[in-house]
Amino acid sequence: MKQSLDFLRELEKNNNREWFDVHRKLYEQSKAELTTTTEDLIHRIGLFDPAIASLSPKDCIFRIYRDTRFSKNKVPYKNNVGASFTDGGKKSPKAGYYLHIQPGASFLAGGIWMPEAPVLHAIRQEVYFNHAALNRILDDPGFKKTFGQLEDHQLKTTPKGYDKEHPAIELLRYKSYVVSHSLSDKEIASSQLTEKAAGIFQEMYPLIQYLNAAVSLAGA
Repeated sequence: MKQSLDFLRELEKNNNREWFDVHRKLYEQSKAELTTTTEDLIHRIGLFDPAIASLSPKDCIFRIYRDTRFSKNKVPYKNNVGASFTDGGKKSPKAGYYLHIQPGASFLAGGIWMPEAPVLHAIRQEVYFNHAALNRILDDPGFKKTFGQLEDHQLKTTPKGYDKEHPAIELLRYKSYVVSHSLSDKEIASSQLTEKAAGIFQEMYPLIQYLNAAVSLAGA
């Protein structure tokens, strides 16, 4: 993904439509590179998570164009590119895997980000009744070494309808259930990127399975 990093560095300094139009070929090269990487990752992830195997790159890759209609920031383009590998595509409410490429700030992530209320309720119900299984995933030494802990997106108070004395109350306070792993620019530019990313995504797989078992109860 070296071409993508080079393109994004230049775009960060020249984030306007005039520059983008003149350098559209650089963007197209970056997009082609991301498409190839995405295709490879779909295949690799599909080997351990069959729900991903039938996706196509267009199901996964996010547009580089920003929606500025309701934003004070009118910069037209994102300073990153990314792809989501989720059963049902990038707009699916299910848990999935995410590749984020941004010079100096790239990462891999997995889980479910800010789900709608019915989905969040279904996850919390699963945690309420089956928190031991989630704790086994989060406390696994390999998992902790790669991801640390869940990203810090918690309520400061007890969620409505739950007992503050429940043994998993800290897990129940989460609004998102996400883990991540940072990648250096060198790792992003490496020919071994997809192999490394797929290995890290496979470490996430138990968490994805746990979350999607709960999401299925919400009819998603």
